[in-house]
Parts: sequence; structure tokens; C-alpha cells
Amino acid sequence: MNRVAWPGRDSGWWLVAVGVAFTAAELAFVPPRMGLSWDEVVYVSQVSGHAPAAWFDPARARGVPLLVAPVAALTGSVAALRVYLSVASGFGLTLALWTWRRLRPAWVLGLAGVLFGGLWVAQYYGPQAMPDMWSAVGGLAAVGCFLSFPGFPGFPGFLGRPGGRALGWLAGLGASVAFVTLVRPGDAVYLAAPLLVAAAVLGRRWRAALPACGAIALGLLAGGAEWVAEAYARFGGIAARLRAAGAEQGGFGLHFALPAELRALNGPTLCRPCTVGVRYPELDLWWFLLPVLVALAFVAARQVGGRGLPSVLVPVACGLCVAAQYLFMIDYAAPRFLLPAYALLAVPAADGLAFLITGMSRELRPAMAAAVTCLLVVQLLAQHLVLDHEVGGTIMFHDDYTRIAAALASRGVRPPCLIQGVQYIPIAFYAGCASAGTAAPGGATVLLIPYGRPPPGYARNWRTYHITGTKILKVNAYTG
Repeated sequence: MNRVAWPGRDSGWWLVAVGVAFTAAELAFVPPRMGLSWDEVVYVSQVSGHAPAAWFDPARARGVPLLVAPVAALTGSVAALRVYLSVASGFGLTLALWTWRRLRPAWVLGLAGVLFGGLWVAQYYGPQAMPDMWSAVGGLAAVGCFLSFPGFPGFPGFLGRPGGRALGWLAGLGASVAFVTLVRPGDAVYLAAPLLVAAAVLGRRWRAALPACGAIALGLLAGGAEWVAEAYARFGGIAARLRAAGAEQGGFGLHFALPAELRALNGPTLCRPCTVGVRYPELDLWWFLLPVLVALAFVAARQVGGRGLPSVLVPVACGLCVAAQYLFMIDYAAPRFLLPAYALLAVPAADGLAFLITGMSRELRPAMAAAVTCLLVVQLLAQHLVLDHEVGGTIMFHDDYTRIAAALASRGVRPPCLIQGVQYIPIAFYAGCASAGTAAPGGATVLLIPYGRPPPGYARNWRTYHITGTKILKVNAYTG
């Protein structure tokens, strides 16, 4: 019998395997039938013919609608959209890790992919029409292309002088920054700032720094052009759009949101206001081990005479900068906000784990490898417990959207119609109704009010329907 030939330690098949495993985990643990959330409906409705587009508020960008357009424009199937995004996010993770091939052995990058892809929040949001996963993989690719640019000699993975291949890395850097800007402009700014500083420091001469800075600047301009044009077309300019976006977020300013993020580490998916207690505190150990692993990565980098320090320092600096806006500038928390930071810190964390193995004597390496493997298995199981809890609650909550939409349809509410009130944006989408505006010419206007609360004065004489059969949302419908 022929022996199975396993891929070598530096085979790109490890990265492919990570991407495939990530997609498989999403499809297995996040059922494709899980309904669309409020935010997802805002994005999907911009390109879907299922219902009129929801109000696109100033804090959002058009990257996600463009991303989902190939599926959402053709079908209203949520399952098709989930499968498409699961496959796309797995491919995106592989592609982002691939940009680091000149900087790390493939098995270390595969380990980084497991650390990031194994997080419950990554598997939960990978199949969702939300910007955070795409900001994460785009940022990881941008830093990989930046560090692989041959214009910065003297460090591992930096080859010779700029040439034909250098243009490819610059193009990848610019395209990655443009992609992040398209899906989440704020993340792109906080990603670009440390990259520009690093270019000036590592380049030493303008001939090395200028091309990298130019690629970053062009990426910001290309990815942000639509956002700027829309700012003037809809909101009265860039400053006015930023003010409006800040007002929706409760005002941009100095806020210490780190405690809130720690409380929301294992859910809820939105902590606003964040008054909940810590869920499963025993599962938070990985978060406190992260800085330890990053510190080990710096120790490992110094083992090669300090030449590897930039390829650890740059992703750490970028990850911390991207996280800073969510930890110190808004007054609420959501686990998904830190996905880009987790992706960037995954490579140094993998360096730390690899150093634990390779830094041992040959006799002790198998035992340490087994210990690291056990640690990863425990981490994956713990993350799955959180994922299973969040997915179950989300399905139950989102199923109420379809139940309410079906109840309204049975009462004769059909397009053209307008729905306002409790969770009106996703319910309106499922009912095929508008959620923006003040009236539905030729159709019904529906106001959804929680049980026990009186309607506003203008709706007191409207027909009242008691919506039954829901599990979480308890509402009455007033139709005028």
C-alpha cells in the first residue's frame, strides 16, 4: 500500500486547508437559513429587488452592498447568500494569509488562520453581510503585501531592489487598502496611519518609502471616492457626514470602552448600553494569553538578530491602531468591532506558539507540540460553545421577523406598504414593504408597538392586530 504524502511544512496547501475548514465550519455551525439582521437588511436591500431600499445612514459604506450584489440582485434566498459569503470569506482568509508566504513558513500561517478562524465571532460574522470580516481579511492582506515589498531590504522576506515583482506587491497593497476603505473607511484610516509611519521608518530612503506611501494613498483615494461623492450628494459634504455619523453613534470622543468589550467578549453581539455581566468568564483566558503570545513573538524575532522585528511590530501596531477607535472613541461595544485587530494579531500570536515548539530542544519538541495542540483544541471547543449559544438565540430572534411578516400578510398587508416601529427595518424587508418614508401611497402603513404600550395619538383609531406566535418580539400592529 502506498503511503499518503502529507504536504510539507511550507506547502501552500496548509493555507488552502485553513480556508476550506473555515468555510466548512461556517456552513456547519451557522445554519444558512439564519435570517438577516437589521444591519444586514440595510446593506442587502440596497441591491435587492425584494423590497425598497432601507435608509442608508451616514456611518455606513457601500462596500458590502457591492460584495453581496452578485447574489442578492438575483435571488431573495437567504440561504444562497449565506453559502456565498461562507465560501467567499474562506477564500478571502486564504488569500490574505497567502500574502505572508515570503515572511513566514506556511505551517505558521496555517496556525494563524486557525487562531483567527476558530474564534466564534469570526465564524458567526463570516457568512453575514457585514463589513467587519472583510475589513479583517483586507487589513491582513494589506500588511502582508506591505511587508513583502522588496523596497525595504535587510529583513526576512524582503528581497533585493524594486522591480517587476515589486509592482505586484505595491498593487496588492493598494488594492487591499482600497478594499478596506470601500467596506469600512474608518478602519482604513487607522490601518493606513501606522503603515505610512512604518514606510518612512523602514524605507530609510525616499525611493523605498515613496512607492509604498503612494500605494497606500491611492488605495485610500480609490476606495473612498464613492463615500466622498455620496457625502456631498446626500449629506452636504464630508464634515457634515462625519458629524451625522458621530451623532448616530452617540458622539465621537474619548470613551473607555475596553471594559465593555471584555464584558461582550462572549456575547451579546451588541452591548449598547453595556450593562450586562460577563458571560462565561472562564472562557476568557485566551484573551489574556494573547499579549503573552505576542510578547513571545518579539522574543522569537530577536533570535534572528532583530531582523524580524518589523514583521512583528507592524501587524501589532496596525492591529492596536484599528482597535483603538473602538476601545477609546465610542461608548458601546460589539465583539465584531475587534475582528480586524484579531486578524492582524493572529500572525504574531502564531509566531509565539511556534516559538514555544521550535525553541525547545529536539527531545522536548514533540511534548510541547502536543501541549500546544491540546491548547488549540480546548480553545476551539470553548469558542464553539459561545458560537452555538449566539447562533441559537439569533435564529430564534430573526425567525420572529418572518412570523410577523407572515401575520401582516394574512391581514392583507402587501406591497406597496410602509412599516415603522419595533424592528421595522428587517420586518419591512421580509414583508416586501418600505421602511423609509412617512406614507405608502396606495398601500397600508403599519406601526408595530410592544405589548402593553399605547400607540401614538395619530394611530389610536387605526385597526389593531394582536400578533401571536412569536417567541421574543411581542408586538401589536396598528394599520392605517
